[in-house]
Amino acid sequence: MSAVLREDRDGLAILTLNRPDKLNSLTVGMFEELRKHVLALYKDESIGCVVLRGAGRCFSAGHDLADIAEGEAVPSRGWHSETLRLMERLPKPVIAAVHGHCYTGALEVALAADFIIAAESAKFGDTHAKWALTPIWGMSQRLPRRVGIATAKRLMFTAEMFGAAEAQRIGLAELVVPDAEFDAAIDRIARQILANSPFSHAANKRLLEATDARDMDSGLQWEILNNEGVGPDMQARIGAFMEKGRS
Repeated sequence: MSAVLREDRDGLAILTLNRPDKLNSLTVGMFEELRKHVLALYKDESIGCVVLRGAGRCFSAGHDLADIAEGEAVPSRGWHSETLRLMERLPKPVIAAVHGHCYTGALEVALAADFIIAAESAKFGDTHAKWALTPIWGMSQRLPRRVGIATAKRLMFTAEMFGAAEAQRIGLAELVVPDAEFDAAIDRIARQILANSPFSHAANKRLLEATDARDMDSGLQWEILNNEGVGPDMQARIGAFMEKGRS
């Protein structure tokens, strides 16, 4: 059975972490499958948006501690982090859809998405310090960028668990929805994204990343000098809008 499933729905690719009996705890094998899916998505122009979610009771309980204890063998140093970076740099919007547990390594995975949609049941936390571990999948870089450095320090130092409402309050989650409405909300937002230009999505992702840590003046200069112009679908989109206005 595949540890990461892919399902395509009219331009939307849904990647599902699929070890529900182990609360989708993350292993080298899961990352290998996730990496293969991500690399395939780079080449698949039929897909305009990606959702990453978990099967069963939760998104993921985090890094499989049994794998850590056994001294998991990875292809190279930094391989997990490199895999998440590949996902983060996909030229398509990536949504992390989180319900239930999302702890430590799982939170690092979710942070590599463009934004997080959380069900009310979602629980977040960084427990590296609880297990005498330090992050190597990107927590120290992505969490403070998302919530601010002081909040990131508090969460990392205390190993505090917190719910979806708090995740939204601190800026970790963009949207919180009741569990009964979770699937519909994910699909609705994905369809809103798919209705817009894939050219713009790819260009905007590159622009936002390139200027994220710059001061305002250098960021504006970067935007002017590196703007990718208009997409091949611009005329068709404007024409369709104008035609709709005439009818």
